[in-house]
Amino acid sequence: MPKNFQLLTNLSLASMTAGSVPYGLIEDAAVVIENNRIAWVGLRDDLPTEFARLEGRDLDGRLVTPGLIDCHTHVVFGGDRAREFEMRLEGASYEEVARAGGGIVSTVKATRTSSEADLLTEALRRVDAMIAEGTTLIEVKSGYGLDMDAELRMLRVARRIAQVRPVRVMTSFLGAHAIPPEYAGRSDAYIDDVCIPALRAAHVQGLVDAVDGFCEGIAFDTKQIARVFEVARELGLPVKLHAEQLSDLGGAELAASYSATSADHLEYLGENGVRALAEAGTVAVILPGAYYTLRETQAPPIDLFRKHIVPMAVATDCNPGSSPLASLLLTMNMACTLFRMTPEEALTGVTRNAATALGLTDTGQIAAGFRADLAIWDVDHPAELAYRIGFNPLHQRIFGGQT
Repeated sequence: MPKNFQLLTNLSLASMTAGSVPYGLIEDAAVVIENNRIAWVGLRDDLPTEFARLEGRDLDGRLVTPGLIDCHTHVVFGGDRAREFEMRLEGASYEEVARAGGGIVSTVKATRTSSEADLLTEALRRVDAMIAEGTTLIEVKSGYGLDMDAELRMLRVARRIAQVRPVRVMTSFLGAHAIPPEYAGRSDAYIDDVCIPALRAAHVQGLVDAVDGFCEGIAFDTKQIARVFEVARELGLPVKLHAEQLSDLGGAELAASYSATSADHLEYLGENGVRALAEAGTVAVILPGAYYTLRETQAPPIDLFRKHIVPMAVATDCNPGSSPLASLLLTMNMACTLFRMTPEEALTGVTRNAATALGLTDTGQIAAGFRADLAIWDVDHPAELAYRIGFNPLHQRIFGGQT
């Protein structure tokens, strides 16, 4: 491939690299892009002579950040659950809705009867909203099919998203998401008959990048999740886990024991679990959308994550039931307002730490060698991205070096 250089100048750069400078901020910066990678970044006055002859693009002092990363979504699904939203407002709990046949199971019914074309059309509506806010990478989970055919269909649709839109997609197999009606009272049989065979099939077809599960009283216990994780280990796939959302069942400690890339939700996590995540290097993924939608009162232990230096990512958890949210910008504001995360922690959570939560080392920061996935904003300071509510200041997105 012939070299293709671009020079961006007159910009404020939030590189999001680790260090003593908040946001990795560089004022009056310059960025050189070579094909789809960052070739050089630094002060404009320090631009190497080899790049000085390039015709630069003046960004008029705008802020540039890494492209945003949504590291926990369920954007592929059929139907909606607006009626359940009403039920919860009328007093039903999330668990009561699920036990009455609603919740995840209701989405399973709609997903199973949806074609790949229909699933893709609906998913793209949500993905387009994410892209419009500067998102360049989305993780997409299965888990609303709960049979072999529908789980594979969801994963094929997730792969297809990256073929028809300028966005990277990482897929997670979430067969251990809920117990389908036909296996009511037989959760172990479901793991053996459906979940594990579907995981093996998805792996053979190249449809899965990681394996996830829902460890909760209304889903699966740690022993059942461990059986799925053992297969993931055999297949060489990394794991992650929905853990401690509604109660503390030891899911996070289980995830840490398998060196999970992330443990997600974590509202009911205790200090022993936090220590386990710290020792394993597992990222805590904070999901304020579900906390907000379910009107929860138990917040994740942010101070303990800080105390034990557990990296925190932030994601939408975009799904039809507990977090019908497709805005990472609003999610950042929620993380700050509801959980008292700082704007810097929130932005780190949708860039550098989100990349780590997905096991990626080539994105989430603006540094030489990283992918040229950038967001250009009409703001003066990075804190504005978490500060505003319902306001999108994106000027332009650069994906793989292309605008």
